[in-house]
Amino acid sequence: MNSSMNTVDSPMNTVDRRRPALLISVVAVLVVAIVAWLLWPSGGGAQVQSSTQGPYTVQLSVEDPHQGGNVFAVSVTGATPEVVTLEPVMPQMGHALAPSPAIAEAPGRYRTGDVLLPMSGQWEITVSLRGPSGATQHVFPLLVK
Repeated sequence: MNSSMNTVDSPMNTVDRRRPALLISVVAVLVVAIVAWLLWPSGGGAQVQSSTQGPYTVQLSVEDPHQGGNVFAVSVTGATPEVVTLEPVMPQMGHALAPSPAIAEAPGRYRTGDVLLPMSGQWEITVSLRGPSGATQHVFPLLVK
């Protein structure tokens, strides 16, 4: 038997070797496209979340949360609190920022000044309320891009 017959590549063997490489390339391009789409910054718009604890129902909203200064709006129904504060915490990184006061704009409507979120990632925003009806804390998840 001629050993040179075994070492010569036929056109069929070359095509067979190219298929896995082509398949891997296509899958890699798809994975990169999906990751880019998920991580691409969006125009987001307002994020609005609600929570009820004790005598208070709280609605927290922020327009397009981003790294840097953010203004939060807090609406409270039920009892009327005397003090409303907002405290950002990033548990994964061990960051806890000082509470920011929310100033009353109208009955049941409060707004913070610029609250600095120094890095992107998953944050927890704790809204604390205190008044004659008691004290509560409402924790809201917030993804900052």
